[in-house]
Amino acid sequence: MGEEIEFRRWDELIPDALGLIFRNLPLQETLTVIPRVCKSWGRAVAGPYCWQEVDIMEWSKFRTPETITRMLQMLVLRSSGSLRKLCVAGLPNDQCFSFIADHANSLRTLQLPRSEISDLIVEQVAARLSTITFLNVSYCKTIGGPALEAIGKHCKHLRKLQRCMHGWELLDRVSQDDEALAIAATMPKLKHLEILYLRISTEAVCQILLKCPELQLLDVRGCYSVKLDERFAKKFSGLKVIGPGSDNEGWDECSNNSVSSGYLAWDFVASVMDDDFDEEMLDEAWEDDQSMEDVEMRFYDGFYLDNGGFDWPLSP
Repeated sequence: MGEEIEFRRWDELIPDALGLIFRNLPLQETLTVIPRVCKSWGRAVAGPYCWQEVDIMEWSKFRTPETITRMLQMLVLRSSGSLRKLCVAGLPNDQCFSFIADHANSLRTLQLPRSEISDLIVEQVAARLSTITFLNVSYCKTIGGPALEAIGKHCKHLRKLQRCMHGWELLDRVSQDDEALAIAATMPKLKHLEILYLRISTEAVCQILLKCPELQLLDVRGCYSVKLDERFAKKFSGLKVIGPGSDNEGWDECSNNSVSSGYLAWDFVASVMDDDFDEEMLDEAWEDDQSMEDVEMRFYDGFYLDNGGFDWPLSP
């Protein structure tokens, strides 16, 4: 007889292993389907194992500030201090930014495009973001040179910075040289810098090139006041400069990690949540004003199978 093979039950997998698997699922499935499978899977989703990397960028683009705040707080708290990556668009206020900083002991990647944060709050909490290596503060209209200077002074491990804008957002600004000079003065270890459509001068960009010797990519598309001499740029070996003139416009072209203008077709729905994740939030997140019973029935009947990312069996 052949040797018998022992199959291990899925619900007996350790939480760490389950977390690695569940991280590959879309947010909706992780929060709504997985907890219904069995108790051990529900415990894994409720703990930090799935939330070391939190990416709600697409989900957050068309949500109310209150809904974004509640979701952010729930997921960050679930990470229990192990959060390494956080991506959310449209952070509504300084309080949310301070909350993130309070739980940033392990944070490496922080993407907060289109967020309503101020220079003052960044200056106050930047010291708590010292582990960050990649920061995206594109399209944040209410910060400037003081915020970038504070980030540079305290985030010594920063290697990649995205600070892109839309041209029409800068009509009331004469110059943003203070931002470029803050980068040059405080971020000498940068390797990747995107500053699309900033109103900066050639002199300010030259300061960045001179004081950031490890820079490998500089993207200045849309910075039409910048006139870089080709012979000057060739002095920096290993440096790739993109722009300032380009046929590619819009934030989709910033880089592979930039914020997209699209949005997910599904709306967030939850039922097996923390005790403080109340029915009111569910109503806000689900825009069709349907009861949770209707939502659950439609989901399991295959209504969202095309957008769910994998094949769930139809209800019997």
